[in-house]
Amino acid sequence: MLYLLGVVVIALGILISVSLHEAGHMLTAKAFGMKVTRYFVGFGPTIWSFKRGETEYGLKAIPLGGFCKIVGMTPQDDDVEPGDEHRAMWRYPVWKRTIVMSAGSVTHFALAVIAIWLVAMFVGMPNKDLPNPLPAHVKVVDCVIPTDAVRECAPGDPVSPAKQAGLRDDDKILAVNGTSVADYTALVKTVRDLPPGKATIAYERDGVRGEVQADLAAVQRKPLDDPNGALKTVSALGVAGPSLPPGVPATVTYGPIEAIPATAGYTKDLAVGTYEAMKRIPEKVPALWTAVTGGERDKDTPISVVGASRLGGEALANGFWQMLPLLFISLNFFVGVFNLLPLLPLDGGHIAIAWFERARSWLYAKIGRRDPGRVDYMKLMPLTYAVILIGGAFTLLTATADIINPITLFSR
Repeated sequence: MLYLLGVVVIALGILISVSLHEAGHMLTAKAFGMKVTRYFVGFGPTIWSFKRGETEYGLKAIPLGGFCKIVGMTPQDDDVEPGDEHRAMWRYPVWKRTIVMSAGSVTHFALAVIAIWLVAMFVGMPNKDLPNPLPAHVKVVDCVIPTDAVRECAPGDPVSPAKQAGLRDDDKILAVNGTSVADYTALVKTVRDLPPGKATIAYERDGVRGEVQADLAAVQRKPLDDPNGALKTVSALGVAGPSLPPGVPATVTYGPIEAIPATAGYTKDLAVGTYEAMKRIPEKVPALWTAVTGGERDKDTPISVVGASRLGGEALANGFWQMLPLLFISLNFFVGVFNLLPLLPLDGGHIAIAWFERARSWLYAKIGRRDPGRVDYMKLMPLTYAVILIGGAFTLLTATADIINPITLFSR
C-alpha cells in the first residue's frame, strides 16, 4: 500500500504541475487581453466541463497533462473569429508573447523554489559542512553475499570478516595492509585488489586508533569501473558505506529567513545539475537500449514519469518519504528548463521565433529593406514533426526501460 501511495503521490504531483503550467499560459494571456477558448486537464474524451465567459474549462479522461487554447498563436492559425483579429496572439508585442509562452516554465520554477524553501524549513537540506569526500566510516554487515546480487543474508553465506574481526558500526577505516584509504571508494578498491585471506585493518574508534586482523572473503563481483563487465573473484571485508561521521547530521533545517539563502544555493546546484544531465542525454541512449534489451540498468540514465513514480513508491515503501518532495522539485525544474529549449513545438521554440522575427525586422529597417513579415510556421512543420518523432521515441524508450528494467535505489 505504501508503494502504491508513493506512486500515486508523484503521479498526482506531476499532473498538478502540468495543469498549473497550462494555467500560467492561460492567466497571462487573459491578463494581456488575448482570447483563450479552452482550458482542460487531461486529454481524450471530455468527462466534465463548464463555460465561464469565453473560456471552456474541463476534465478529460486521460490524466497525462493538460492544455489551453489561445486564439491565433501563429499567423497561419484559422481559429480567429471575425471581430477577434486584434486579439490573436501573434499580433501582440513580442515581449507580451514571451511572457505568455514562458509562463509555463516560470510556474514550474516557482513550484520548485517554493518546495525547496519548505523542504529547507521542515525536512532539511543536505549538510554542506560534510567532508568531501566522506572518510571511510562503515557499517558492519552480518554476512557477505558470494554472488553479485542484491539480497538479504541467507543460510550458508559467509559471516562478515569485519564482524568476526571485531570492527563496529561507525569505525573509520584508515588503512588496509598499510595502504591508506581516504574514503569508502578507496577502501573498496584497496580490499578488492588484495587476495582473499588475512589482512591488517587500521581503524579509528572514538578518537582512538587500533588494528585488527580480518580474514577477507572471496566473492564474485563486476569491475568497479565497468558495471557491465564480467564477474571476477575479489576480496570482501563485509562492511557497507559510506556512513556519516558519528554525530554529524546528513541534513540541516532552517528558519524562514535562513532558508532563503539555502534555497538559493540549492537552486543554483540544481540548475547546474540539470544542465549537466541534459548534456549527457544523447550519450545515455545506448545505455537505455541496453537496459531494455536485458542488460543492467545504469542508474545515471534518464527516467520518465513512470520511473519517477516508481521511485516515489519505492522511497515511501522503504520509509524514505523525504525523497518525494525532492523528486517533485527535480522534475519541475527539469520540465521548466526543457520547455524553454528553442525547438518547436516547445514553448521555447515559439519564443525563439518571436525574437527572430523582431530581430529580423529591426535589421531590415536598419538596412532600408522592406520588413519580410512573420515566419511561415507551415514551412517549419517538417522540423517540428522531426522533433516530435525524436522526442516521442526517446520518451517511449525511457518509459519502456522504467517498466521492464527500472532504476531501484533500495535493496530488495
